[in-house]
Amino acid sequence: MKLAFLWKNLGNSVVYYPKVAKVTGGVTATVFFCQLVQWQSQLNHPDEWVTISFDEIERETGLSKVEQQYARSQLVKRSLIQERTGDNTNVLEFLPNIDAFETMLEALCAQDYKNPYQATNGKSDSARKTLNASASVSQRERASVEVEAVKTDKFFPVQRQQIAVKVNPNYQFSGPWNSQEQFEQFQRALLAYFKEEKGYDNPGGCVFKIIDGMTKGLVSPFWDEFISGIPLGASQKVKRDWEIEPGIPYPVFEEERIQYYVHKGEPLEVAVAKARADLRDPVLGKNLWEGFLRKCDRIADEAIKAKKLGVTTPYLPPSFTNKPEITKESVMNKLAAVAPDFSLESSSTASLPKSSLELTEVEDKSPTSTCDIPSLAALQSAYKTGMGRTLVEQQIAEHPEWGYGIVDGEVVDLMPF
Repeated sequence: MKLAFLWKNLGNSVVYYPKVAKVTGGVTATVFFCQLVQWQSQLNHPDEWVTISFDEIERETGLSKVEQQYARSQLVKRSLIQERTGDNTNVLEFLPNIDAFETMLEALCAQDYKNPYQATNGKSDSARKTLNASASVSQRERASVEVEAVKTDKFFPVQRQQIAVKVNPNYQFSGPWNSQEQFEQFQRALLAYFKEEKGYDNPGGCVFKIIDGMTKGLVSPFWDEFISGIPLGASQKVKRDWEIEPGIPYPVFEEERIQYYVHKGEPLEVAVAKARADLRDPVLGKNLWEGFLRKCDRIADEAIKAKKLGVTTPYLPPSFTNKPEITKESVMNKLAAVAPDFSLESSSTASLPKSSLELTEVEDKSPTSTCDIPSLAALQSAYKTGMGRTLVEQQIAEHPEWGYGIVDGEVVDLMPF
């Protein structure tokens, strides 16, 4: 294709002045405003409104509808144009404010020539004096007109310059420590706390954040604990109402929450994890604790009433019975008693000494184990058959500690929690 033919098919060019972009608010607004002024110059009267549609503006300037809306918002905000709509929403009428544009452009020029000696670049003294006089007049005019000299066009963003940050190669942490040895001891104590107590994957990063904050003037409770000789984090723990120690809930309360998830069909290990996660939440734990106290109060009232009626041993839920603490050592001893070859230790470690692990009969200290309690769904399924109905009724009658009952011909949980 020949260049002349190509140039003919490109259409009319649009006038664009880069310096005007600082007055209008960006390149998009400048193209729109210059084209609008050109259209108005072709009208018979200078105060006549320009009637144009979105499609015509896009055909003449190449600006999309989104770009047109942005350009109009920038020009209206600076009072450079007025706009109104008619009956047809696709057609708009515009009136450019040439006087306001001239005032803002003069103020911008005065700002560019704020230093007359730099602008003259070696001109005569008379020329400099003339520029000084014109600059002083423009400065007085600029005091009454606000000019936004920074481009805000989102379609043509301004490239930001990189900010150089000076770094001291001999930077030293400064804090309340008296010596470098004390500072290193504090670091090791923090590292051991976040690694062993908290189990964080990146304990070194936590240590840096605390020490860096202290060098900037922040008060650290870890330092107060360190110089006082108490374990790190001890003074920051909060004891809740449902805890016997900070972070350790009442065993009965924890067991009751575990039984809740077990009856919902969760595996025991999942039920323990969910129950402890619930009790670590301060808001949820408080609500559960209030409900647990109400349940205990109701159970106590029923037990007192049963004693008055002659019952020697009132019913209590299985979670209220004393159970031995389950530890790694106790579990390993039981497993070794049942299967001496089995060990929870890794294959690289030595096996458990056989002398201390004799085969003995394992006695169940609790009257009813958690694993022996059938689920509610299993009892409901068995109760639907004729033979199972009698068996379920007999089992529920013999084991009131399960907390199940038969109401209206269905097996239900008498004390759901």
